[in-house]
Amino acid sequence: MTFGIILAIAVFFLLLWLGNGIRRIGAVSVGEPIPERSGSALLLIDLQSVFWERGPYSNGAKEAAAGVIHSEVEAARAQGHPVIAVRQEWSIPSTKVVAKLSMKGQAVEGSDGTEIAEVFTSLPDDVLVKRVQDAFETGELDALLKRYDVGRLRLVGLDMNYCVQKTALAARNRGYEVTVVKEGTLAAAPTESAEKQMSSAGVAVC
Repeated sequence: MTFGIILAIAVFFLLLWLGNGIRRIGAVSVGEPIPERSGSALLLIDLQSVFWERGPYSNGAKEAAAGVIHSEVEAARAQGHPVIAVRQEWSIPSTKVVAKLSMKGQAVEGSDGTEIAEVFTSLPDDVLVKRVQDAFETGELDALLKRYDVGRLRLVGLDMNYCVQKTALAARNRGYEVTVVKEGTLAAAPTESAEKQMSSAGVAVC
């Protein structure tokens, strides 16, 4: 076998490996259907320093969203609902490479800025780490929501077109009643397509 053929095979498998990483980043998990549950929870998605402070969002948009997020937390507290934050850390080898190549290495495991942004640090009762856009992918969120007897979710955070959308769809796949609070989210691009997809899956976007 010539060196050229070996190199071509190596490149093919490298591209296949990277393609799998890209697929995993945007995949939506299914999970086990949940039984009827009476509780509710507020999910804070990716409110991390690296995204909140260095992301492509205007100060005006952030200020408005932060006000809504704090109001949502106050309402959840008043009703005795848990507030759960999920933060991104790319830790799967293939997704780490994809993040370094196409996302400026932001939120790679062990990098600077993966912590919750200072304006939100006091808000969550629990903080979980997610490896991809879908916060349910590891199973840890499933287990925590089961412990809290949660059947209804309200989502705020960022980005509406990515992690908020994928987490909302994964929640619907499991049978959760899901509401995305639009004014409590941020997005770097128009959200019409994401909103339509979520609405088609039974997610309330309000």
